[in-house]
Amino acid sequence: MSTAAPTVTSGAVLADLLPASTATRARVRDAALVAGGAVITGLAAQIAIPVPGSPVPVTGQTFAALLVGASLGARRGLLSLALYALVGMAGVPWFAGGASGAGGATFGYVLGMLLAGTVVGALARRGGDRGVLRTAATMAAGNAVIYAVGVPYLALSTGMSFGQAVAVGMVPFLIGDALKTALAMGALPTAWKLAG
Repeated sequence: MSTAAPTVTSGAVLADLLPASTATRARVRDAALVAGGAVITGLAAQIAIPVPGSPVPVTGQTFAALLVGASLGARRGLLSLALYALVGMAGVPWFAGGASGAGGATFGYVLGMLLAGTVVGALARRGGDRGVLRTAATMAAGNAVIYAVGVPYLALSTGMSFGQAVAVGMVPFLIGDALKTALAMGALPTAWKLAG
């Protein structure tokens, strides 16, 4: 049994640094990472602060989803966030503020997180999480994907105009996104330095 740390390659993400000596152990590791990422996202969604005039609360959910994508990579990140979405759609109350089920005004953001986790994971595999500026760009791309799906969905599900949906479903969250990006800019490159 090998306990040596894996070699860090340029195409690695943080999860790849966890050792797995056999293909079976790698599958078990990956399944645990996928489930763990879904649980972390569900727990972070419970941090929900209502925004006056908006059906969309401020949550830790998007931050968790982007970190899951960056840490696990595109494939595992997508699987983790798909598990999160499917379990929530099946009735587990772990969407923002304890909500569950498909539909609702904010469900588009959950769908956007699926795509964002994949994009962020692909960028992380290309080194997008290893430096401060690259991490900022990676997180900005992930947030843009979430809004690209979530805002139109909000407009369609509520009957708002697209401009109204941007005003209540994106603009109030930009400062929070900047703060979350700043946290990621410190956390991800630091994790790589500690691993290296």
